[in-house]
This record gives sequence, C-alpha cells and structure tokens, in this order.
Amino acid sequence: MADIRTDDVNDLLCVLAALDDEDTVFALLEDLFTIREIRETSQRLAVARMLAAGQSYASIEKATGASATTIARVSKCLSYGTGGYQAALDVLGTQGRGER
Repeated sequence: MADIRTDDVNDLLCVLAALDDEDTVFALLEDLFTIREIRETSQRLAVARMLAAGQSYASIEKATGASATTIARVSKCLSYGTGGYQAALDVLGTQGRGER
C-alpha cells in the first residue's frame, strides 16, 4: 500500500486532518464521493463498531445490510490492519452519536 501514498493522497490527508467542522467535512465528502460510496464507507464503520462490540456476522448483516464478504474484510482489518478502524472507533467512543 506504500505506493498509494502519493503527493495527491498526502494532500487529501492534510485537508481531512485540518477540517474540524462536520458540515465542511460532509460537503467535501459530497463533492468527492458518490452517495453510494459515502453510504458504503459509513456502513463499513458501522460494521467495525458492531464487530468490536462482539456482535455476530448474522446480526451485523441483518442490521446493516452489509455482505458477509464486507463484514469479513472489516473484521480482518480490525484484527490485522493498520489501526485505522480502531482509531475511528476510539473517536466514536469518546464522541458518541449526537455528542459531537
């Protein structure tokens, strides 16, 4: 994955790290991604949250509509990934829904 870390990707990371207003971040997401991509990406985060809470694949699939393949991919990233999901879950743990 090191070859994906280009100057353009670093620029995107810089922008995302600098934005601290949810509405501005959402506006950027709307401009960068399709509605489907936003939904799929946020679905993966919901799957990560549910996996971290110990929920079964079946219950996650039913609650989120995510495929077993997506759930397995997120599970693998939680266990063997680079820590991105865990960092996101840490943020969500300190800033629950509606508390941001």
